[in-house]
Formats: sequence, structure tokens, C-alpha cells
Amino acid sequence: MSSSFKLQIDALLPNVRPKSSRIPPLDRFLFALHSVLTSLSSREAQHPLEAAHKLQDKSISVPYPDPRPTKETNWKVGFEKPYDVNVVGSWANKCSVKGQDGTKFRVDLAVEMPAALFQEKDYLNGRFFHKKAYYLACLADAVVDKQSGLNATVEYRSVSGDPRLTTLLVRSPQGSVSDKSETDFTPLNAEIQIIPTLPNPPPFPLHRLSPTQCNLRLSSESQTPTPLYNTALLLSCTPKAHLLAVHKLKADVPAFADALTLLRVWANQRGYGEGSRLCVRGFEGRGAWWTGVLELLVRGEEGAGGKGGAAVGKRKPVGKGLSSYQMFRAALDFLAKHDFEDEAVVVKTNGGHRYPADEYKSSHDAVFVDSVSLVNLLAGVPLSSLDMLKHDAQLTLDILGNSAAVNDAFNETFLKDQRSVPSRFDAFISVDIASAKLDNISSITVADQGLRVTAILNSLASVLRRGLGNRAKAVAILHPTSTPRSVSESHPSSPHTVCIGIIYNTEHAFRLVEHGPAVDDPDTSFAAFWGDKAELRRFKDGSITQSVVWDVQNSDERARIPVRIVEYLLDRHFSVSTKAVKTWQARFDSILRLPESISSMIQQQGATGGFKNALAAFDGLLRALKSSEELPLSILNVHPVSEYLRYTSVFSPLPVPPELSSVLPKCARYVPVFEVILEFEKSGRWPDDLRAIQKIKLAFFERIAAALMNHGGFRRAVVVLGDGVCTSEIQDQARLEIVTDQGWVFSARIWHDREAILLDRIINDKSHISKAVRKTAEGQSKDRQLALEAREVYLRRFIHAPKHHRAIANMSHRFSAYAGTARLVKRWLSSHWLLHGHISEEVVEIICASVFLGGRQYGDGPSVPGSKERGFARVVEFLKDWKIEEGLFVPLYAAGAGEQASPEEGANHIGVLDKTGAWSVRTEEDPEGRMWTSHGPDSVVALRVKALAKATWNLLQSMESRRLDVKTLFLHPTDDYDFLVKLDASVLPRYHQNISADPKTWSRGSGYANLQPRDEEPSRPGRDPAQLLFDDLQRVYQDSFKVFYDCYGGNTFGAVWDPSVKKRRPFRVMGGFSSIPVKKEEKSKEKGTVTLNESAILSEITRIGAGLVNDVVVQSS
Repeated sequence: MSSSFKLQIDALLPNVRPKSSRIPPLDRFLFALHSVLTSLSSREAQHPLEAAHKLQDKSISVPYPDPRPTKETNWKVGFEKPYDVNVVGSWANKCSVKGQDGTKFRVDLAVEMPAALFQEKDYLNGRFFHKKAYYLACLADAVVDKQSGLNATVEYRSVSGDPRLTTLLVRSPQGSVSDKSETDFTPLNAEIQIIPTLPNPPPFPLHRLSPTQCNLRLSSESQTPTPLYNTALLLSCTPKAHLLAVHKLKADVPAFADALTLLRVWANQRGYGEGSRLCVRGFEGRGAWWTGVLELLVRGEEGAGGKGGAAVGKRKPVGKGLSSYQMFRAALDFLAKHDFEDEAVVVKTNGGHRYPADEYKSSHDAVFVDSVSLVNLLAGVPLSSLDMLKHDAQLTLDILGNSAAVNDAFNETFLKDQRSVPSRFDAFISVDIASAKLDNISSITVADQGLRVTAILNSLASVLRRGLGNRAKAVAILHPTSTPRSVSESHPSSPHTVCIGIIYNTEHAFRLVEHGPAVDDPDTSFAAFWGDKAELRRFKDGSITQSVVWDVQNSDERARIPVRIVEYLLDRHFSVSTKAVKTWQARFDSILRLPESISSMIQQQGATGGFKNALAAFDGLLRALKSSEELPLSILNVHPVSEYLRYTSVFSPLPVPPELSSVLPKCARYVPVFEVILEFEKSGRWPDDLRAIQKIKLAFFERIAAALMNHGGFRRAVVVLGDGVCTSEIQDQARLEIVTDQGWVFSARIWHDREAILLDRIINDKSHISKAVRKTAEGQSKDRQLALEAREVYLRRFIHAPKHHRAIANMSHRFSAYAGTARLVKRWLSSHWLLHGHISEEVVEIICASVFLGGRQYGDGPSVPGSKERGFARVVEFLKDWKIEEGLFVPLYAAGAGEQASPEEGANHIGVLDKTGAWSVRTEEDPEGRMWTSHGPDSVVALRVKALAKATWNLLQSMESRRLDVKTLFLHPTDDYDFLVKLDASVLPRYHQNISADPKTWSRGSGYANLQPRDEEPSRPGRDPAQLLFDDLQRVYQDSFKVFYDCYGGNTFGAVWDPSVKKRRPFRVMGGFSSIPVKKEEKSKEKGTVTLNESAILSEITRIGAGLVNDVVVQSS
């Protein structure tokens, strides 16, 4: 642990504990409350229903748990003043920790009920809980009585909604603003929890409360053990014992209190405690569990008898002199590595434990017994929740063990709220369980759980854990923590909605077949569990086994297999229909698909797209080029550099042959072009003149085109001379457009490494003069400026683009969710009018890679997203919190050791580029981080991204409440723009890709196919008039306004004026923007001034965009 980390811990601890200056009012109130409780009068014993009726007249209900007393009940309830009243729990031991979301500090007050109120058989059929409930109601009546003088409010609280664990919350008296009461502890933000307890020894025989005993005699099933019922009863005996045990631990281990505080803070940040957000099932009110974990470390584990009767310790105690941080890490290590399912933990004690570990193990899923009580601290905690705890502990250990690669390990461990479900779980499912049924669970099991809802949730956790198996690293059942209720309400309200979070094991999550026992195996549990889905199958090795097969049509459906399993199991085992199950994966999938009407047109023509088919077409081109013998130089390699060939394009690639182009409407005829780089063998016959090299490339293209057409399989090969904008004769411009018979289009460029040397000669001319002197003397000459621009294009196009492509393709293969994440983030940025025009696709891919690589350069770490939805949320979270002044380093090329050949090539020359970008995204190949960000985003766009990320993140949080509409994440507000340029959607070839595309645009006209007008306009690959207009406006008016546009089918431009040019300024020639004289005020001595001529610029935009622009809308500020 570094010294700075220790200082951060020292600064944290006082801020999560109660302030000592605010405690005296609480102490005074506790003394007053103690006086009231110990002076109460007795109440005569009476029938439970009669006693409850009398209290009901005072608006106080008795919280009798089920099975409730009836008229036939033949025992009575009574009240006598408490035998003893003590402050217990973490407050008494000064170990209280601030909770999440403003949760109050809780002061536990143990009120010992006199033994005379109970009979020996009261442990049966809930009689003890009924008498305890009446006693609690009498205490509530006494506290709210005006004669007590406490002036306090009281509420019932049932931990995890279990009526058997009901306690009484006493809130601070509210003094007036001008004259606050001396007992008003409101500033402390605390509450008092009154816990009725049993005397020691209890009035019941303890052997009747072991985990294997049955104490609910409801029917012939009376011999079924009731471990949870027995545990709830034993909890009334533990508060004092736990108080003394923790006090001794604090005395023996100086760092115990601080270590416990760190562990509790860590747990609260991850939902293992109370708060206003979702809590992991089973961990509400488990304060003793966290103490028990540290006690295990200090005391060690109870030994088992070895050979010769020697005691063999399972887990030895750690040293008592450890620091708080060392104990905290040791606790995480135990949580991450312990097998809770198979290994019971019994903390070492001097006198031994009353019940053997086997009794606990036979009745509970997980066992952890501390040294002083008879209680299993993990009773009722599902194994799935413990899997989640193990996962979180391992993730934290990874962060702490690799703190050099994590920007702020302390923040990630203790300060950051990790409960956000979109970035925590690969799949998040919300289920309405109001109609859930439990057909295969006995009534005594439901009674043992306390509530029907509790039985449903525990059974649900068990079924899902078994059904998903090794497909998931963890399955968490999440629900809101129980809330206090008025003392007029006897029973707590049960949640109708429960949430399921799944963290995928990507190695197994998406397999199509679930294998069961062999055909001759007598075990029928597999078939009973899976029902109609289970069937006999013969496999390639000849074996015949029971199996479950999940049929899928595409990769999106395969990625949804775990969610489909959950939906099926909910329906089969709990009769919960799919209508009651809400998921978001399909909605995210639809964002990356074309409209259904366009897709059906394409399918009718038999066109087959997809990334695999695009790569197959590329392989065909590669073979054709390499096999050609008509070229003067052999082609060494063809480097793909297109996002369509590395799985990261927003839309799946689609070929558009002429027969399909004629069928599609104008607004759906966009043909994607795949860029490739041709690398020839080395030759000394290339000229040493840059202009001549460009001419030689044209000759090569002509020969390649002829060779391809002779080879067959290609419809067209055309040489394209340039883009019509760049006029430099030394910059690479020419390319070869190749169209295959299937309709795939490739754009090939030739890479000649000699160009870099010749450009360097121009840039570094007069090398005997230092660069500083040379720049001062001659400035940036025209030739040198052209060479710098050409060098930038050369580096980006021929050096970095192929390396980037290989690295990203590798990422797509290594991480199943990476490509989908990059596609979603690109779609999100484009739908908010930022992608391509201001933010390059390559830098988006690198930022997405950072979420997967993080500090772990190799392997599939626990923090790596397993779904594109989680990856998207993680990128949005990063963008909202990213301090752009610190930049970002991504170890993108770490896996490819052979690709480290020329990092200095980029490092030496990137410095000459124009650094207008606000982002610095560094990789090993780009140490300065400017290769993909030198032209944007600038500071304005960077702030815009941050604001959009924050808004998107806030919307994602509504997933917890089922209110999230995925499409709203991608709808862009236009109120902030100064003016909007409306385009004619019907003539935009990419309009069908618009996030809000209107199908009426391509369905206008006659409803009869034979009357549709035929459009013989030839297909133009890569042609996007809207993008061309956007580029023109961005180039021509860069000094006047900033323009934004959705490159995926956007039909509106948004623009904001540059505020600096709207100010009045003196007129000068070549001012850089269209200006208009400002009307001179009378008697004004200032010379003529000008300001921006907005109306003229808007008119020019309409003229430039004739045929595309429908309207220009000026918006009021």
C-alpha cells in the first residue's frame, strides 16, 4: 500500500462515522427512553386477538406473523416491564458506518423480555413470535404516549420483509426552530431500533432450536426441518453475545474497527446493504456477517479431527498486528476464494459449538457460524448472491493488485457507487412476480421462509443458478430494501417486481446445447427441470444424451440465449409469462438494424449480407489479386482498413447488385465501400519524384483493373482520380473502385514506402539549419505545407490505419461483446450528430477498447463486459467522468508483440500535425495521442460529448424502475442550435439508416408494383450527397459557424454561430467571414464597423444545397 493510499484511508474513516459533536442529544434521549421503558406497568395476560383489538383502538397494530392467532388459540399474551435495556450492536462498539443514500445511523437498543412471559413450548408454531409482536406493540404504545414526554415518532421495520424479524424504530423528537429540544438528535441523522430479546439462558430447550429440528407442526409434514424459522428465533438471543465478542476483538486487534469500517463501506457501495437503490438479495440487515468475516481472520476456523485425534485447522488465524488495509484485503481474499457451496465455516471457539457443522450443512445452502452464537450468519442468503459477492471481491482484488494500471484504485474501491445496473450486469431483467406460483414447494417450506414472496425469491435464485450453470459468473437477485411502515400496519408490503442481473461467462454463455445425462441414466431430474425443452439427441461422437437445444437465426439471437433461458425457466417453474418479463437487449439490437420494410425488400431479392460474407468477398479479391500474372510487380499483401471488415460498422455490410438497386427506393440505395491498401514487392524502378509516383499509381490501377476483369467475378473496375477538393499533386489521391458480381464494392489504394522519404526531404530541406531558425526565417513555405499535409495523410492512411485495423479485428475476436459495443457507441455518437464530422470512427474504437482492456492486457478479467449493452453503458460512464486534460492511454497493441516495429515512426512525425483536437488518446503506436484526434473533437465538441454522456447515463438508470425507453437514448434534441438546415429525405441514399426514419418516405407513390416509375440512375458506390454538402459547409464556413449532422441518414443539419464573429468589429479586407456594415449611430465618432451577415450566409447555404435543402429554420435564442 502506497503512502498516498494510506493517507486517503485516514481521510475517509472520519467521514463515514458519526460526528462526536452531535452525539450528546442522542445520549440524553437514550437516558430518557431507558427511564420510560424501565418504569412501564404490567398488562394482564389475555387472548392475542383481544389484546390486539385494544391496541387497535389506539391506532397500533400488533405485527403478528403467519400463521396468525385465531379464536381457537388457547394461550395468552402479556406484558411486563423489560428485565434489562442495553445499547448493543455497532453503535455501542463505536463501529457505526454511514449508509448509502442518506440512510440513518442505527442505534440498536436490546430490550430483554422477562422469562415469565414465555412457556417451554412457545418455540412451536410461531407462539414466541406472536408474544414478541405483542410486546413490541406495547413498547410502541408506551413511546408514543404523551405522558412519556419523549415526543418521538415510531415505525415498524421488518428486515427483508420478514414479519418475524420486526423491530421498532424510534425517530428523533422534532423541536421548534427557535427552541430546539435538548434531546433532538436530528442533526446526527440517526434512529433508534428497539429489538426485543430473550434472557440468557432462554426459556426454551436449545436442542429444540437446532437447524435439523421441525418447529412448525402444520400437517403430516411435521418432520420437515425448519432451519430459517429456528434461526429467526435464535436471533433474539444474540445481540448481547455479539456486543461482547466485538468488544473483545477491538481490544485484541487494534485495527479491527478501521478494517470493519473499510469492509462495510466497500459492501455498501456494491449493494450489500440498505439504501434507496436495489440491494443484493439476502444481505439486508447482515451487519453481524461482516464482523464474522473479520473474526474468522483473527480467530481462525474450527479444526476437524485428524489422524490420531490431532486437530487439523482448516484456516489459521492471521496476525493480530495487521493494519486495517491488510485485514481488509485478507477479508476480500477469503470472500473471493472460499467455496460457500461445499465448505462450511465454523469460527474457532474455546468451548466448542453446540450444534455440529453437519447439522447446519444439511439444512442450509451456505454455512458461516461465528464463535459466540448458535446462528448461521448466512441463513437465507442464496448461493447466487454469494457468487456475486465473490465476483465483486475478486474484481476489487484485481484493481488493488494492479493499481499502477488503474487511474484511481482508492476511488474504485471505496468512493465510487458500483450499484448502477447497466454497467454492472451483462443482462438485466425486470420481472413482475405478482402472478408467480409455487407448485412444487410444500406449505411448511413456505412457512419456514416466513412469506410467500420470500419463498418465491429464494426458489427463483436456486432455479436460475442451476439453469444458467457455467454460462454465468454470477446471477444476482435484486430488490429494494424494506422500508419502515406505520405502526398502524401489521404486515410489511411485499415487492411485486424483482430484478435479475447476470454477469456472463463469455466462454460458455452463448452455447447452443445444454448437455444432460446419457439415455440409459436413470436420473430424471434433468428432464423434470427442463420439461418439454429436454429431448434425446445423437451427437457426432455417437453418444445419445438428454439435451436442451436453443435455436437461433443470427448472432443477435445467440447473444440473447441466457435471457431466453431465464424467460423459459420463469414460465416453467413459476408460471410467469413473458409479458411480465421486461428486457432491453432486443431494443438495443433494433438500433443496429435497418427498418423491417427495407430488410424485406432486400431479402426478396436474395441478397445476403453480413460481416462473414463481406470478409469472404475480401478473401476472393485477395486471391484474384495475388494470382494475377499480368502485373509488373507482385502484390505482397492487401491490407483491409474498413470498419466493415473488422465487425465494427454500425450496420451489417450489405451488397447492392444492380438488380437490387433498381428495386430499392432512392432513399435506401447507399452502397458501402470497403477500403483496402495494396502493398507491392520492393523495387528500385519507382521514380524519385512524388508527382511521378502518383502517375505511376494510375498506370498500376489500369493494369490491375484489366487483370481483374480478365480474371472474372468482377462487374466493374474503375480508376477514381480524386475527391475534387484536394488539388495537391504530391498527395495520394487516386484509387481503384472494384465492384464484384455479388455487388460488394472495394476501394483500393497503393502504398509505396518511398513516398515518406521524399516527403521528409521536402519537410526537412536545408537540414544543416535548425528547425527553429528555419521556421523563423522562412515560415511555412507552400511546398513544405503541402508536404506536411501529404505526410499526415500518408501516416494515417498507410502506416496507422492498417495497424489499427489489425488491432481492432483482434479485439473483435478476443472479446465477444467488443464489436457490438463499438457499433452501439458509434450509433449513439452519430445520432447526436458528432460522429465522422467531429469524432473519427477510429478514436471511438480505441475508447471502446479501453473499457475491455482496462488494466488487464491479456485474458478475460472479471470486469470485461460480456454484452454490448453493458459495454455501451461502461463507455458512456467513462465519457461522463473522463478528465480530458489527463488524456487516455490504451494498450491496444499489447497482444501483438510483432506489431511494435515502428512506434518511433509515428512519434517522430506526429508533432508536425495541426493539433486542434481536445482529446489525447494514446496507444503504443501513437505516443502523443493525436493521430485520430488532431482534427477533432475540439473543446466545444468535447464538452458536448460530456454533457450528452451525463444525460444518457441518467436515462440508463431508469432501467431499474422499468421506465427506460432505449430509443430515447438515441434521439437528439435540437433546441440548442442557432439554425437548422432541413434536407429532402427522399433523395438521401442513407435516409433509411436514420434513427427516426419515416417509412412513408420510401412508400410514397402508387400502390401497384407495375405502375411504379423505374429509375435507371446508375448506382454510385459510397455516394452520400448529404455528407458531401456537410463537408463543403464545414470547410467553407469553418470561421463562421460549427455544423453538426448524423452521418447515418440524417436529414437535418444543426449549426451554432461562432460568437466571436457576431461581435462588432472594424472592417478589414479578407476578414474571413461574410460581413455586413453596422448602422452608425448619430453623433458616434467610431469608424465603420461590421458584423456577421447571417441572412446572406443562410441564403448561400440554400443555393449551395439546391436540390437537397428544403428549408433553413432560424431558431430563437
